Amino acid sequence: MSGKTNPQLVATIDNLKAKTRENGSAIWRDVALRLEKPKKNWAEANLSKIERYAVDGDTVLVPGKVLAAGEISKKVTVAAYSFSDAAAKAIVAAGGKTMSIEELAAANPKGTGVKILR
Repeated sequence: MSGKTNPQLVATIDNLKAKTRENGSAIWRDVALRLEKPKKNWAEANLSKIERYAVDGDTVLVPGKVLAAGEISKKVTVAAYSFSDAAAKAIVAAGGKTMSIEELAAANPKGTGVKILR
């Protein structure tokens, strides 16, 4: 157990570890371990970082929060534990898609083609 008190976060971590046990995909265990760390150590990715490292059509995973600093023009699918309102609107306005980490794990159980941004 991780020592986390947020029941939604605990459920997310448990579900990701279960995905790893189901199909042997190490990406979900890696993300679960990152979410178990103290929140101050979580990744915070700005739109400018996503713009810099992703190409059109990429699936990007941020094991933390996506913030709205910068601009994004690429059509990317971004999965994160949380989004600032402005960041989510900017991603959708650029033609991209936002989703939770659990939704991505359900849609892509093997985790193929997913880029993790720290």
